[in-house]
Amino acid sequence: MDTPDALLYRLAADLKISIVFCTRLPLAHPKPIAGEDIARASWAFPIAGALVGAAGALVYWISFRLGLPAALAAGLALAATLIATGCLHEDGLADTADGFGGGKAVADKLQIMRDSRIGTYGVCALIISLILRWSAVTAIAHPPTVTMALIAAHASARAALPMFMRSVPPARSDGLSVQAGRPPATSAIVAMLLGLVALGFALGPIWALAALCLLLVANILLASLCMGQIRGQTGDVIGAAEQVNETLVLLTCAALLKA
Repeated sequence: MDTPDALLYRLAADLKISIVFCTRLPLAHPKPIAGEDIARASWAFPIAGALVGAAGALVYWISFRLGLPAALAAGLALAATLIATGCLHEDGLADTADGFGGGKAVADKLQIMRDSRIGTYGVCALIISLILRWSAVTAIAHPPTVTMALIAAHASARAALPMFMRSVPPARSDGLSVQAGRPPATSAIVAMLLGLVALGFALGPIWALAALCLLLVANILLASLCMGQIRGQTGDVIGAAEQVNETLVLLTCAALLKA
């Protein structure tokens, strides 16, 4: 059994690994992050997501204080989140859309997903994702509410990923999802609880549970799609799942919290 000091050290290390993996924040890590480290540390994905959402919220507040209209402030806030993550999840969404839309056989789809070039399906998926998220933040408008919505969306979007990784087998025999393996059940459960807390602050307990159910349904549908398309999941699919989750939560916040 870990001593309290050892437990705190391990939790801090997991948090640092999650932030380094999910963002481009300049945190030094003494050694390369292995796949199994990511799986174990996945419980902290929602915390890393909350930091990304907070970065977007800060930019929104500054833009609002400078007198910019909500539409421009929302665009700048969205740009801040893209910079904070290095477009990690957007890249996964584009690759997944290209592979699922452009390939016929499973091998063809997987090959397209590894191609660094972007195709029509990927471009369209990115445009739709960006427009929906920008529109949602613009509709919410009020800075304190935008802050809660952005933090809740980015935290809960990543909170569902460990359970998705546990439930859907890897589609390849190599790659990040294989190296990471299945996150421990404890990590997946803690991540979901953290996501629920974030949703609760933004939407209240009842609507938070409703939003969580919506995310679960969306992830079940995406898992079914992945099994039909490529017989599993990849790192790109995980990125696409984050984008779907984030967009759904922002749209839910826009519907319930709009100005």
